[in-house]
Amino acid sequence: MMPTSGQQTERNEAERWFMRLQMHDCSKADRAACARWRLADPAHAAAYAEVERVFHLAAQAGDDPRLRAAARMARERMERRRRRRGALRWATSLAGVAVVVLALGIGWRSWNPAEPEQHYATAVGERRTLTLDDGSVALLDTDSALAVRYSRLRREVVLERGQAQFTVAPQPRRPFLVHTDLGTVRAVGTEFQVRRRTGGVEVMLMKGVVEVSAAAAAGEPRVATLAPGEQLDFDAGGRWNKHAFDPEVARGWTEGQLVFRGRPLKEVAEEMNRYNTAKIRLGQPALNDLQISGQFYGNDPDSLILALEHGWSLRAERPSADEIVLYRRD
Repeated sequence: MMPTSGQQTERNEAERWFMRLQMHDCSKADRAACARWRLADPAHAAAYAEVERVFHLAAQAGDDPRLRAAARMARERMERRRRRRGALRWATSLAGVAVVVLALGIGWRSWNPAEPEQHYATAVGERRTLTLDDGSVALLDTDSALAVRYSRLRREVVLERGQAQFTVAPQPRRPFLVHTDLGTVRAVGTEFQVRRRTGGVEVMLMKGVVEVSAAAAAGEPRVATLAPGEQLDFDAGGRWNKHAFDPEVARGWTEGQLVFRGRPLKEVAEEMNRYNTAKIRLGQPALNDLQISGQFYGNDPDSLILALEHGWSLRAERPSADEIVLYRRD
């Protein structure tokens, strides 16, 4: 089926953007502009994904010397044209590379077979370690769910709810993408956490480098590169906050513990409730902002209650088997 004029235009734009991002002088402004173009229309994102697959197919089919030579010549022609016409005229020879691939009888669709999508979830209070097909490891936190869809050229995970830590097996030509409904984290070989909170998304990087792209205020896309020890918080309303995080706090849940450093009691109770069917409720509004520090087992709310009774002079009432209400001890 021949593409429509609109599809061909989108494909041409996608090729230009993709090849611009491969240039050594590609700037952050270029990457942000490309992200803005992809997010502007689902058809743009689809065209870009197709171009990216074709390009990586040509790279992966490196056993054929004719294909390697054609790809090298195309890149050289593109560089010469860019130098002659200026940085704003980055016409690309990617289409020529694709023609060579097809002429050799290698269709990109046959080289990119998608494996069956896998779904995983944890119950309240459960943690689960998953070893994925490529050797990457995903650790799912309590009440979390993700979908894994791998192909020859891409490794994609959708975090549907909750929190997960990913230790990614390095495969430079096969990016590892974690999608949420608010943005995407792109990695090659690294270790990071992604959490989908009610109010937004948190990304924390332990090792390596990741790139996060998401829509910010007024629909304008934003892109951030994180270094180890950095966290990015963002939401649908345009909040975009990059800052350092406490590694001990971040790793606590991976070992079954919750670590708090001066956190309001309201947030402490909400976090503990994620791991237990018996829910903690604050019986007085004045308790919401009471600052709490300490380390507790996520599946043992009684240890937190005991600490609050002795260290913060609170008292607990249990009106039912699945409810704990806290009050000041007056």
